[in-house]
Amino acid sequence: MADDKRALQPTRLPALDYLVIGHVTADLTSLGVRLGGTAAFSGLTAQALGLKTGIITACSPELDISLVNPLIKYIKNSSKSTTFENISNGVHRVQHLYHRAEPLTKDDIPQFDPDPDIVHLGPVANEVDWEILSRFPHSLKCLTPQGWMRGTDPDQKVVYQHWEGFENILPQADVAVISHEDVRMEESLIEEMASAIPVFVVTENFRGARVYWHNDVRFIKAPEVKYEDDTGAGDIFATAFFYRYLFTKAPWEAGRFAVTLASCSVTRQHLNSIPTADEILQAKMQLIG
Repeated sequence: MADDKRALQPTRLPALDYLVIGHVTADLTSLGVRLGGTAAFSGLTAQALGLKTGIITACSPELDISLVNPLIKYIKNSSKSTTFENISNGVHRVQHLYHRAEPLTKDDIPQFDPDPDIVHLGPVANEVDWEILSRFPHSLKCLTPQGWMRGTDPDQKVVYQHWEGFENILPQADVAVISHEDVRMEESLIEEMASAIPVFVVTENFRGARVYWHNDVRFIKAPEVKYEDDTGAGDIFATAFFYRYLFTKAPWEAGRFAVTLASCSVTRQHLNSIPTADEILQAKMQLIG
């Protein structure tokens, strides 16, 4: 556990390449409780890509975070961990949200000197204050807004919730990645969101992803693979995209790179889906070829 990172919030931290802010989660599976959440999947993916990575999160002391403990920069104390149950067939996913940890606000964010190269706000349960972006004027500001579009019904099933103020929030960022299921495949809403931010990406499960840039859109087809588990695939895609875009400023290339790694990820279960060094190398070689 990371008790030392709960005891006192740091005031200043050294440089990072990649900072992800959001809840690590307790994912209920047939094999028991597993660590999950965008913060975990994206943090481990960024580390696999060779980036100096940090996570700011909130969870209860009972959650086993040993897999990401080296990446944790600060944990906000919480009596409960955000707890999900996911059921997916590779095309559609049903989620239940049973508990939510403490929210993350601007006051929870230490000072970084200098700003991280990439700051990724990764809400999973409407727990991240988007105004955190203002703390990082010199970073590539990236969003995976799925958690701002999630509510729950009386049975604790996750349902669509309109993202209030998205037209004012998206322009504050540089890149955003959503799933077409996040917005119930509403094309008019997708177009409105895409027009509000420089680079916008819509993933479409096993089919691939759409990349919007400079009033143009391209579809990148995913390769056929043997599906095992798509938990975290969207987070892996997003982090791969942010990484490649940071270094190339080429959204189409970043999209192809991210589709390749996300497709590999669904052939393994849960956090075993994090890209391997060989997969990353092969994805880069495909772009060169």
